[in-house]
Amino acid sequence: MSATTKSKRRLGNLLVEKGYLSTELLQAALDEQKNPINRGKLLGELLIGLEYCTEDQVVECLAGEYDVPYAKLEQRMYDPGVVDLLSREYIEENLVLPLFKVNGVLTVAVTEPSNLFLIDEVATLTECEVQIVATTTKDLRRMITSLPNSKVFVIDDIIEDSEAADVTLIEDAMDDISDIEEIAGQSPIIRLVNYIIFNAVKEGASDIHIEPADRCTRVRYRVDGTLYKSLEVPQHLLAAITSRIKIMAGLDISERRLPQDGRVNVMLNRRRIDLRVSTFPSSRGEKTAMRVLDTGSVSLVLEDLGFSEDVLETFRMGIEAPNGIVLVTGPTGSGKSTTLYAALNSISSMENNICTVEDPIEYNLPLINQFQVQERVGLTFSVALRTLLRQDPDAVMVGEIRDEETARMAIQAAMTGHLVFSTLHTNDACAAVTRLENMGVEPYLIGAGLNMVLAQRLVRRICNKCRETYEPPRPLKKTLQRMGCDIETFYRGVGCRQCRNTGYSGRIGIHEIFVLNDEIRDDITAEKPLSVIRHAALAQGMVTLRKDGLRKVREGITTIEEIMHIAGDLHEGAAGAHELAVRPGNAPESAAETAPAVLADAEAVSPLTQESDATA
Repeated sequence: MSATTKSKRRLGNLLVEKGYLSTELLQAALDEQKNPINRGKLLGELLIGLEYCTEDQVVECLAGEYDVPYAKLEQRMYDPGVVDLLSREYIEENLVLPLFKVNGVLTVAVTEPSNLFLIDEVATLTECEVQIVATTTKDLRRMITSLPNSKVFVIDDIIEDSEAADVTLIEDAMDDISDIEEIAGQSPIIRLVNYIIFNAVKEGASDIHIEPADRCTRVRYRVDGTLYKSLEVPQHLLAAITSRIKIMAGLDISERRLPQDGRVNVMLNRRRIDLRVSTFPSSRGEKTAMRVLDTGSVSLVLEDLGFSEDVLETFRMGIEAPNGIVLVTGPTGSGKSTTLYAALNSISSMENNICTVEDPIEYNLPLINQFQVQERVGLTFSVALRTLLRQDPDAVMVGEIRDEETARMAIQAAMTGHLVFSTLHTNDACAAVTRLENMGVEPYLIGAGLNMVLAQRLVRRICNKCRETYEPPRPLKKTLQRMGCDIETFYRGVGCRQCRNTGYSGRIGIHEIFVLNDEIRDDITAEKPLSVIRHAALAQGMVTLRKDGLRKVREGITTIEEIMHIAGDLHEGAAGAHELAVRPGNAPESAAETAPAVLADAEAVSPLTQESDATA
């Protein structure tokens, strides 16, 4: 009977005897091993993959079974003179490492103590009597990484030798690009930066932050709108990492006193990934932020962006209008650009001349003429928009309305028969009117040119793998009932490996859509207060962020905590409460009756509201 067969038969029992595994989990793993998709997998490999046991526990039991020592290897725990008994290629390919030699006996670390062929081969190559110790693959790779000129790169243990991360070497390579290509296969820093980018894309991160800390360089990813720490590397590597990123972005690596902005285009698994790079000097060194634009993972179809059916129908009517302005508002990172791209994509055709002015161009769309702002040469949003109007456009998208001149040009285009799309930074849809007024645009022009405003936020989806039902606090449930939100079942994620124990995986949009009718246009022209305009919009049936969010809570897509965090600080007033409450079979007798109940119970959930205010 072979050693492999023996280990398959007894490994589970050894793990149970040592208390590392229960009999129930062992049986579950054995059943799973019979699955055709797991054909050929060893029991130990399967147990580690299912997270029933750790690799250390499995290797420890295997070592005991084959009567060999189990070693928890530490950094540089080897004799440099002995390592050279085997070639570097052989060590890296077979995951075997000579540790030391005593009285003619060579001690070798291996990950598979059952591989007798490998042990005999090592004895032949070294001409020594071989004694083996068992260790984990992770520990052995870490040890191999510490070897001089090693080609193996393990992110868990960045090389501590500062010579391997010489900043001067990377900066000198600026003079000759071919030198950079040669170093790419050797330098741990280049491989580290590539790993940071690769892992960010794999994790679905929207941003990468490389930050100097007191005793280390910290790398954080923003996933689903939340930052989390990915890894920490030695502090002395910060300058080398920053220089490598600057080289990729074409920035000046000698300038460390001023902020710099650039862009990197990389290919990853045959997908183009665009990175916006920003460096900023701090007291501990330069901080680098990279916005990840993965065009392959974003859908530019309106139906895929989380629109509720009634909101989508109203939005489609707005983007198919012959003229006027359609604005999408929200904070940075709320998906405004993606929504606008999807809107343009839905109306693009051979019969329409659609032009965009962007800074920068994020997605390349077919049948659409896209132009990049170049402020250094004077091609600003307003100048580009003025020129585009001579290009016979049917629809124009302006990346963002930032100043009075751009706002006036957009309104002029809308009033001369063009459909104009753009974005603004406002808290809700109705506030777009006030924002334009503050820019210096006359109210009568706003009332005449503005057609629709879509406010948008992104909320996290409940992880489908660990979703469960639960009972929310009674005050919160009572408040929702008085608002007319008849949510029978509440869901949340308990946390699992797939969602990094957050309970959330992915994001979806919630929307507030504000359509101007004649009454609202008259209110704007008459310079009525924002509260009056908002009340009129709610009276005509405006779907608010909170209402759309609560509908997604009812559907089990997100949690009530997410909605309160995002939209809890928006004051909908009596009309808003009435608008939420009016549902078939659950309508209050009057708005006046509903509003006091909502306002009274708002105090019961004030901690959530206060958190949202603080975040905003």
